[in-house]
Amino acid sequence: QVQLVESGGGLVQAGGSLRLSCAASRGIFKINFMGWFRQAPGKQRELVAVVTSAGSTNYADSVKGRFTISRDNAKNTVYLQMNSLKPEDTAVYYCNAGSVPGIGSWGQGTQVTVSS
Repeated sequence: QVQLVESGGGLVQAGGSLRLSCAASRGIFKINFMGWFRQAPGKQRELVAVVTSAGSTNYADSVKGRFTISRDNAKNTVYLQMNSLKPEDTAVYYCNAGSVPGIGSWGQGTQVTVSS
């Protein structure tokens, strides 16, 4: 399995932006799905965005138009650009890699806190 390390989380005011990075321990160009999930206190982990090996993307309705996922195979890194952040985006964000979203390898998570 590939090891994943997230970075880029932090505290930001509502309306602000953050960019999360997920660095993989080996090449990701053959990994079918790279994605970001999040889990808020007391809630289940939910899919935020995924990008396939072909570059296709899919987003949760709650983040469409605000978040952008991308992958740089040369750097073995996946990014999540988050704009127009809202307090309800507050959560621990996890990177995921595998053949199916939600299966496979997980990072340790990075905290994103959006203040109102």
